[in-house]
Order: sequence, then structure tokens, then C-alpha cells
Amino acid sequence: VPRARLVHVLPDPAELGRVWTPHLGICATPGRFGAALEALEPPTHPTWRGAAAAAHAEYLAWSEAPTPQPGAVNLAAIIIWLREQLPADAMLTNGAGNFAAWVNRFYRARRFGGHLGPNSGSMGYGVPAAVAMQRLHPGRRVVAVSGDGDFLMNGQEFATAVQYDLPIVVLVCDNGIYGTIRMHQERDYPGRVVATDLKNPDFAAYARAFGGFGAKVERTDEFGPAFEAAVASGLPSILHVKFDADGISPTQTLSGIRAQALARS
Repeated sequence: VPRARLVHVLPDPAELGRVWTPHLGICATPGRFGAALEALEPPTHPTWRGAAAAAHAEYLAWSEAPTPQPGAVNLAAIIIWLREQLPADAMLTNGAGNFAAWVNRFYRARRFGGHLGPNSGSMGYGVPAAVAMQRLHPGRRVVAVSGDGDFLMNGQEFATAVQYDLPIVVLVCDNGIYGTIRMHQERDYPGRVVATDLKNPDFAAYARAFGGFGAKVERTDEFGPAFEAAVASGLPSILHVKFDADGISPTQTLSGIRAQALARS
């Protein structure tokens, strides 16, 4: 495909072209389509090859090292640890929220279906998705990354993991706020904070109350041992990762966003 084109892949031929008119409509299941893509050889056109290599190098440089973050926990370093330690066939799921920016930037899926997230921005997706994937793929390591508000949407599905002995590991990234909404408040109405603070439970104790494994992470260097202990337990697990609310994204702070907004006004 020499220029950008809309390619629509659906398992039901009746759906092709029903909503969008694609340049290329393909009737296939996601698994078969992904397998076919993995079998393709890269383009041999020298211009494409050079551009692809440059883009890949830029991506690797952009995602290689953790960015600075206020507080004792650096989410970038934690996601990079997962990237380096998880097996190639691991499956990572996440819901919606600013916490997902660290996943999308620093994690690298190495197999088709290795990263599942909501294209619609639906909060609460990560835990039930992890439960389903672990049930479908019992031999693969499945990790869910959730924000605190995101987890509280569907976190009770952890009970399903316990009921069916599904050893998922859930990271609850807890900054005590609805981060995305707070970011928008500070950007558009600096200092006017409304209904974005959260009074959260002890998520590690929550896991243990269901019969799973729970541990709290309050420093970056605590994460690796906590994750290994969770895996060794063989139980559905929750790692309660506390991080500073000011670090709202890999490159921004709430205090910086507020200062910029006040300067503009």
C-alpha cells in the first residue's frame, strides 16, 4: 500500500462497508489476519525500507529509558521492568486513564494479541479482559494495568479470577485522583478542582480479602520483588502501586499544567 489507505478487517462479510467505505475490505478473524501479517515479508522498496528503519529507531529511542517523575515511584521504570522480564507471549491488558500513557509508551508487545486495551476509552476494561484472556490462554502470563478510579469500575471481577484459579497479576496504579479529568480541569480551569479526588481502599488488602495475593509498592525498587512474589504465590494478585498525583503523564505534571494555564489567562 504505497499511501495511507483505510483497511477494514471483519469476520462477517455483511459488516464490510456498512459503516465506513474502506479502500480494502478483508473478511477474516483477527487471529487469522494477524497470522497472515506475520508471514508477510517487509516491503523491498528502498524508500520504504529506509523510512521504516528510521521510524523504528525513533520509536525505540523514544521508549527506551524512563522519563523523570515526581515521588518515589516511577511508572515508566516499572513498565520497562515488565517489558524486560515478561515472556514474549505475555498478555498485557489495561483500561482507560492517564496511567495508560506509560503502558503505551514504554511497553512493547512482541506477539499478536500481546496488548489489549479499549479503543473507545472505556474505563474498567483491564481486569475483566485479563480474566478472560487467562481463561482462554492458561499457559500465558497475563498482567492487567489499571488506574485506581479505573479499577474501581470493574475491580470486583477479581472475584472471578479467584473462583476459577486464574493467576492474573493486576497493577493498581493509585494516585488518589481521576487523573485525566483532573488534567483537563487544570488545563482549562486552573485551580478549580471538582469531584476528582478519590478516597481509596487498601487494594492489597482487597486482594487478600478475596483469597488472592496482595502487596503494596511505595518505591520503584519494591516493584520487582513484589511482582515475583505475586507470580510465585500462584494466586490471582493485586499490586497496589502508589505514585505521586503530580506526575500526571510521562512528560507533564499537574503543577506545570496549572502554571501554564494561569500564565495564559
